[in-house]
Amino acid sequence: MNERELLIEGLERCAPDYPPQAVDNLLSFSERLREANLHMNLTAITEPNEIVTRHFLDCAVLAPMLPQGARVLDLGTGAGFPGVPLAVLTGAEFTLLDAQRKRVDFLNETLAALGIKNARAVHARAEEFAAENRESFDFVTSRAVAELNQLCELALPLLRMGGVFLAMKAADCEQETENALNAAKVLGSAPPEIIRLRPPFSEAERAVVRMEKIAPTPAAYPRRFAKIRSKPL
Repeated sequence: MNERELLIEGLERCAPDYPPQAVDNLLSFSERLREANLHMNLTAITEPNEIVTRHFLDCAVLAPMLPQGARVLDLGTGAGFPGVPLAVLTGAEFTLLDAQRKRVDFLNETLAALGIKNARAVHARAEEFAAENRESFDFVTSRAVAELNQLCELALPLLRMGGVFLAMKAADCEQETENALNAAKVLGSAPPEIIRLRPPFSEAERAVVRMEKIAPTPAAYPRRFAKIRSKPL
């Protein structure tokens, strides 16, 4: 199958309610990603079919979890994952957060070029953004950013009460999730729940750690990231 056929079949399996323009938008994003990657370090995955399977369809498994109009923060978005594919596939409103200016510029230029109006990229350090935008989001997403006990301290302050953190992790994340139990309790989350999924055309299982905010996050958090990393909760 070529990349278009692969993408259509994969989306029919994992995110069948995708809008009509989604396939064209994602393939255009793939083209722009590969072009920019020639002079920027955006992704190690550059073969078109692998971008579809290992990036787009891997991210698309979250699409059914995000309702229309939900406010979503994609934490440490990097090259735009999972935020850009999810913005293309859903009616949620996305803020794509990254600390590297070149990535943010690339994403905003790409969003404008593709006419994607329900996403914007923001240049900021995660802990500073979290401190200034407390309880502003219905969901926070992350993919391959940091250890879960560190991510909790950045993500949970951003969530409104009842909001949900969806952390994309490798299948063998049980120990990492257990290590985050104290952080979850201190920061106001219910105990983490591991959801197991298999993206289309993937031989590897994917885990999504779901954490629902059930109590206010104490004002002392988040700390500076150097402190979070050296002394995680």
